[in-house]
Order: sequence, then structure tokens, then C-alpha cells
Amino acid sequence: MTTAPPATDAHPASPTGTSVSPTARQVWTRTRGILLALLILLAAGAAIAVIRSGADHGRLDPRSADRSGSRAVAELLHDRGVSTRVVTTLAAARAATGPDTTLLVASPDLLTEPQQRTLREAIRDSGGRTLLVAPGTPSLGILAPGVHADAATSFDSTLAPGCALPAARRAGPADTGGLRYTTDGTRADLCYPSDGLATLVRLPARADARGTARPGDTVVLGAPDILYNDRLDDEGNASLALQLLGSRPHLVWYLPSLSDGSATDTGDRTFFDLIPPGWLWGTLQLFVVAALAALWRARRLGPLVPEKLPVAIRASETAEGRARLYRRTDARDRAADALRSTTRTRLAPLVGVPPARAHTPEALLPALSARLDGDGHALHTLLFGPAPGDDASLIALADRLDALESEVRRP
Repeated sequence: MTTAPPATDAHPASPTGTSVSPTARQVWTRTRGILLALLILLAAGAAIAVIRSGADHGRLDPRSADRSGSRAVAELLHDRGVSTRVVTTLAAARAATGPDTTLLVASPDLLTEPQQRTLREAIRDSGGRTLLVAPGTPSLGILAPGVHADAATSFDSTLAPGCALPAARRAGPADTGGLRYTTDGTRADLCYPSDGLATLVRLPARADARGTARPGDTVVLGAPDILYNDRLDDEGNASLALQLLGSRPHLVWYLPSLSDGSATDTGDRTFFDLIPPGWLWGTLQLFVVAALAALWRARRLGPLVPEKLPVAIRASETAEGRARLYRRTDARDRAADALRSTTRTRLAPLVGVPPARAHTPEALLPALSARLDGDGHALHTLLFGPAPGDDASLIALADRLDALESEVRRP
């Protein structure tokens, strides 16, 4: 008896078959390498996060005794009668500004544009000193108008004063090397130059409408090194830090925080207003590149060329593989169509029907009925009927198709 190859994939696998229903041991064997790699990756990520989080703990915080903290300079200022107050909100920093106060802004670039404008309004007429630690382009335009950051940083950490500012001349060489600045103002003090560009800039307060000079000034410091605990005793760092921060009896140390409510106040701006223009342009470029890559990979280089398989695969293995796929997706309709199509293709030459019309009921069914003297309606249901509703019906269909082919082949 001859059976159509696709009929094999209609029969359910045995309960102990490993190809259809792998055991828990087989699943563990296949996935343990991936799980181990994921665990190693998670452990490495957690270790890196812990190390990095501890490296910047208390950075520029006058309460921290860490290497990158600033408790040492705060203690020295306290011995000289200068009080130090730490604030983390913009409202507290604004309220503390005054002619007898030095306001140190630890990370000006962390402030949003509305925060920078609000802070600028508060310090403009305060009469006190404002010290900006390593500000970059995002904050200089508002907090220190006329000062511009150079794209390249200084290669030298320790620099000579190179200016007439009394505080710098008394301190001598200090570790100010970092960001470098240029200024449009003619009254600014440009100190500690590196390749002709200053790493410390002092801007006096602008004169009022009558031309009278106002008290107060703004100091732009290119690097925070002179404030660190482990760098304070190097060169003239301590002297320069004490003179810059101790010119007023009160020091307000502003550490910008993401928990500050003013940081999330964006006014009437929409989400797209908050995205820099460069990101929108970059996203458009990525879309263009992705479209070109899709066209490149999707183009057809001529007709497909058949190629022989490097190994011989038994028909039973192919049928079993298709059966696993059909069963995994409950595709009984696809399995039934495969069985019926193969059977019709084999029956057509036996009853004198051309292979091109083997799948046409009007051509195949009359020839079969004449050959078998059978019921045309039953043959139509068997060869062109609906898909079976369950596995048992699919198995019965395969048996009936096998029996029909055997009967037609019988002499």
C-alpha cells in the first residue's frame, strides 16, 4: 500500500517522542548556557553600577570627606569665620543671594534653561559673588554673558596665574586646567592661561544706567580640582579656593538636584520643544539610512537558482518536521490541504485527467466516479471538503485518502 508523504505529518507523535514534546531535562540542557550568560551579564552590570555610583558619591559636596568631596575647604572657611550653607533647590539659592554672600554653583550645566534665567535674575543685582564651577556652553550664555567655552580642554592641570587679579597672584600656580574660555568684555580678568586661553575668568558686575559701577562679580572656574579634598594641599589650590570663596562672610553652596520642582517646570513648551534640533535631524538621517538598507537588502539579483542540498534527507524526516510544525500551530487545515492535494495529483494520471486539471472538481470527480462507480458527492467531500475539526478527524481523513488511492490503483 502506498501512502502520500504528507499523510505522515497528520499523525500525532507518540507520548514519549522527544521531537514533539521535549522533556524538562532537554529544555534545561538547551537553555542553561543562555541562562548562565544572562546571569553573568546581570552580575557584571550590577558590579559596574555599584562601582560607578560609589565613585561620584559626595562629589563637590562640602559635607563629604571623600576624595572628590569638599569638606576640607569648608572647614578651612569655617576657621576663618565664613559660614557655609548647602542648598539643593533653586528657591533656596535665590533666597540666599545678597551682597554679603558668595553663591557657588557646583554644576551649572545641570540646570534647565528656565532655572538658569531665574538664577541669573537673582544674582544680577545681588551685589555678591557668584562662582560657576566648570560651566560649559549650555549655561554660559545665560549665567555669564559674553564668556564662551572653547571646544578643547587644557592638557596641563597646574597653571601659572598670568594675570593681575590679586587672589590669583597671591595663590600662585594652581590646578585650574580644564575648560578654557574667551570673553567679549574688556574689563574681565583672564587668569591661568593655557595656550592663550584662560581657565579662570572674573567678570565684574555691569554698570547701571547712570554708569555707576555695581558691587559683586561672577567668577568662572574651568576645573573643580582646587575644591577637592585630595587636591586642596597641592600647589596654591587652598589659597585660591579660600580667596575666591571667602571674600564674603556667608557662602551658599548650591548643588543642583533632580528632585528640585523647578527642574521639571517647562512652562508651555511641548515635548518636541524639549528635544534638541540635532536629535530630530539625526533621527531623520537614521530613517533614511534604514530605508536605503532595506532597499539594498530587498533587491532581487535575477531569478532564483536551484541548488542541491549538501546532504540527503530522508522523506520521513521531512514529513515528520512538517508534522511538528503543523501540530505546534494546530494547522489541521494546512495538513488536510497537503494530504488532499498530493492525493489528487497522484489520482489524476490514473483516471486519465491531465495533471494541470487535477485540482479541478469538474474534471477529476467525473473520471473518478466512472472508474469506481462511486458517489460523486462523497468523493467531492473527501477530496475537496472542509478541514477536519480535530486530530482524530484528520487521521480518519488520511486513512480514507489512502484507501481511495489503493482502490484506484487496484487492477
